[in-house]
Amino acid sequence: MFKNLEIFQMAGALARHAETRQTMVAQNIANADTPGYKARDIASFAETYRTQDASTMRTTRAGHLTGSSQPYDTRIIAGTGSESPNGNNVSLETEMMKSVENTGQHKRAMAIYKSSLNILRLSLGRK
Repeated sequence: MFKNLEIFQMAGALARHAETRQTMVAQNIANADTPGYKARDIASFAETYRTQDASTMRTTRAGHLTGSSQPYDTRIIAGTGSESPNGNNVSLETEMMKSVENTGQHKRAMAIYKSSLNILRLSLGRK
């Protein structure tokens, strides 16, 4: 009954987006010295969420009816930083900033989830 509440799905999608983006940041940092490597990122959560129109089904888990392995569009965006002489454009400072943003996004998702769960419990008369 309460399994498909939109707020829980959105909080879960936000947390998964932060996880996916953090994976990209880790890959970028790991390849900071790789010649020719281009930094990658994914679209923002707001953009991703907005592009899913209401007529299509939103999926929250891999393998839902869309057949997609990703619960939402995770377009890979090439970084736009300046290139070093070896063709690498990874900026460690930029990646650190993205990592901090991801941490905040994940904490926000967990706070939304926890708050929504408390509201649901209170509405049922339980603490």
